[in-house]
Amino acid sequence: MKPINRIFFAATLMILPVAQLAAQQAWVSDQFEVTLRTGPSINNAIERMLPSGTALEILERDDEAGYARVRTAAGTEGWVLTRYLMDEPSAREQLASLTRRLTSANAEGSSLSSQLNAVSGEYDAAKRQIASLENEKGRLEDELAEIKRTAANVLAINNQNKELRDQLANAEIQAATLEQQNRELTSQTTRYWFMTGALVLFVGMILGIWLPRIRWQRRSRYDRF
Repeated sequence: MKPINRIFFAATLMILPVAQLAAQQAWVSDQFEVTLRTGPSINNAIERMLPSGTALEILERDDEAGYARVRTAAGTEGWVLTRYLMDEPSAREQLASLTRRLTSANAEGSSLSSQLNAVSGEYDAAKRQIASLENEKGRLEDELAEIKRTAANVLAINNQNKELRDQLANAEIQAATLEQQNRELTSQTTRYWFMTGALVLFVGMILGIWLPRIRWQRRSRYDRF
């Protein structure tokens, strides 16, 4: 074999693993463990395995070796391949965060619904009280008209009627306040269910992107075996 051909053949063998590595890097799944080594090469000892989603502090980079020196939250330092590091949490971590937010939103929605039911009950009770006071007012007005016709104890009845008017006015104010609270809670509940629906849709979109990607990655791994 000529020297030039030998050089070309050797260069091809050196470039081929790099091309394969780049293809793998473009489709790396977030479901794997990364080796934390004592130095920036595969010849260094493995200190531990870092599961996907582990938060790391980057201390330095060795771009030539393709490694970065990192520190875990527990204080363990070592070297990992930079191609396995991401600038943001993995899809699994984001999904877990969204799930927690959705659970919190559901709890808040249940609390708002309970408050709405309580205020609605108070509002209904106030309406019944107003109806009762209206009936009492009508009855007393009838009595007042009869007493006026007989010209007996007009002043006492007037005072009693004034007290009932004050009670009625207070009850109407209370009912108006409760009605306003009822409208506000209804509006909050509507916004909550809208936000919850948007959040559920967003989680569904992430799952729709994430799950096919996992199945594709697993199928690709099996194909390599």
